[in-house]
Amino acid sequence: MVIMVHELHIIILALLLLLILLSVRIVPQGREYTLERWGRYIRTLTPGFNLIIPVFDRVGSKMNMMEQLLDVPSQEIITRDNAMVRVDGVIFFQVLDAAKAAYAVSHLHLAIHNLITTNIRTVMGSMDMDELLSKRDEINARLLRVVDEATHPWGVKVARIEIKDITPPKDMVEAMARQMKTERNKRAAILEAEGVRQAEILRAEGKKQAIILAAEANREAAFREAEGRERRAEAEAQATRMVSQAIAEGDIQAVNYFVAQQYVEALGKLASAKNQKLIFLPLDASSILGALGGISELTRNVGGHNK
Repeated sequence: MVIMVHELHIIILALLLLLILLSVRIVPQGREYTLERWGRYIRTLTPGFNLIIPVFDRVGSKMNMMEQLLDVPSQEIITRDNAMVRVDGVIFFQVLDAAKAAYAVSHLHLAIHNLITTNIRTVMGSMDMDELLSKRDEINARLLRVVDEATHPWGVKVARIEIKDITPPKDMVEAMARQMKTERNKRAAILEAEGVRQAEILRAEGKKQAIILAAEANREAAFREAEGRERRAEAEAQATRMVSQAIAEGDIQAVNYFVAQQYVEALGKLASAKNQKLIFLPLDASSILGALGGISELTRNVGGHNK
């Protein structure tokens, strides 16, 4: 009898231990569990230690609350200008409400996959081929706006949608390559013509500046020459006045200077003749040089009178 009571106590303790174990639920980080009682949702179990009522309560769905990546398989799309392209992409989403994700939609991942597939066809099918290749950011933004709005009732937040590859047909790729080559050749020809034009302009500007500088130099030289002639004329006029004054005063040196000057000028003209090779000087040429010596004396005399 004592043995039977002892065994009963062991059975009761085992049942209690089992109930305790069944009432405890440990939820890992990044996960949330939905709790159902008699098949009806009552609450959500968050990460950590949770207690439930054994037998009456059970875990319904185990939801991943971290941001997830869903690959969109490649598919063919007909654009607005009837071009066939192959497109694939990826979608990043996160479950924000575990209850809605578990009970508002069946097969969440499949629903998101089908939703993004149909919207890719709708958005990209309404655009031309050139727009598909040049406006990828705009395509991503439109898809994100539409899909995020559609998945909001499911407790899901779509973070990003990225179109990975857009593959046109082979013949279109070859045509685009030929077009790009033509455009590059056109730009090269334009740049070469522009370079030739700039070179011609620079050469013309250089010639213009050279002509201007030469004209400026000629004008400066003419001005200097005129100034020199003016000064020589003033000097000759001054000398003439001095000689005239000395002659008027009866100075014989002034007369000799005047005669010597005329003599020297005549000799200079004779020596500068092109057909003249030999010049004979008269024996009294030294007297002419002596007459020139009177210039300094004449100058001193006139200077003394002026003082």
